[in-house]
Amino acid sequence: MMIHHSKVLVTGGAGFIGSNLVETLLNQDNKVVCLDNFSTGKRENVQAFLSHPNFRLIEGDIRNLDTCREAVKSVEHVLHQAALGSVPRSINDPITSNEVNVSGFLNMLVACRDEGVKRMVYAASSSTYGDHPDLPKVEDKIGKPLSPYAITKYVNELYAEVFSKLYKIETIGLRYFNVFGQRQDPFGAYAAVIPKFVKALIEKNPPVINGDGTHSRDFTYIQNVVQVNQLAALATHPEAPNTVYNVAFGDNTSLNELMAILKELLSSYDADIAHVEAIYGPERAGDVKHSLASVDKAKKLLGYQPSHDIRRGLEEAVDWYWHNLR
Repeated sequence: MMIHHSKVLVTGGAGFIGSNLVETLLNQDNKVVCLDNFSTGKRENVQAFLSHPNFRLIEGDIRNLDTCREAVKSVEHVLHQAALGSVPRSINDPITSNEVNVSGFLNMLVACRDEGVKRMVYAASSSTYGDHPDLPKVEDKIGKPLSPYAITKYVNELYAEVFSKLYKIETIGLRYFNVFGQRQDPFGAYAAVIPKFVKALIEKNPPVINGDGTHSRDFTYIQNVVQVNQLAALATHPEAPNTVYNVAFGDNTSLNELMAILKELLSSYDADIAHVEAIYGPERAGDVKHSLASVDKAKKLLGYQPSHDIRRGLEEAVDWYWHNLR
């Protein structure tokens, strides 16, 4: 199931996940509206789309309700990706994270409600599981949040549930687990671990692993995320809307294992990379030790079938980074 011949709004469309959604949707003959304020999104991520007749860029902020109202006009599908990600960023600046992730999210819900948008698909987060110890993570068992970011993403789910009950707007939250792939930013203090490691290895600098390297994550390739956003937008199963889903592959990889795979793949481009050794630093505040998702619910109600495991995803991502980071 893919979105065709529709008008779609992608908030945060100049970001890593958003720009991959925009590209796919344009290739599937849709009209795409991109809303982004470029605080974390990159202009180069949408540069190639600016001349496309079916692409419209609105440079604006989801913290402004009028901007949200303009963006949702006459759209059939809303894929809400705009947010301030990063646990460390939220620890350093919880106020801005709350303004964007909670107030901005509420603005989008109100705009969709008032425009009569039938369904809003939104980026939720695996951080919502907090300190709950069980593995794999299942959607109806969460713990206490461990960071301001996690709180904001949980509040999104609460607002979505209330709006679906009070105003009959359908909502679907997608709890992303450590998404990676092309266009993911390796620069800055809050870069995700895979592009950060890749950049260091390409430059033959020792990557820094927080902790002893046994922390593990359910790394999820971007094409799996693009697939499930479309499935969520189009799902017709009566139990599909007004709930949340894990978006992952369903397997976990330790940071030490991740480093070994990256060195192996990158050394095929430059043999010297095989000799670069990581260094170990302190654990990060707010981090959970292990993350592993059950994707049974998404498979059952959305028809989700992840196409890329960690290795296949890294093969494609590393090739992109090799040709774009040097």
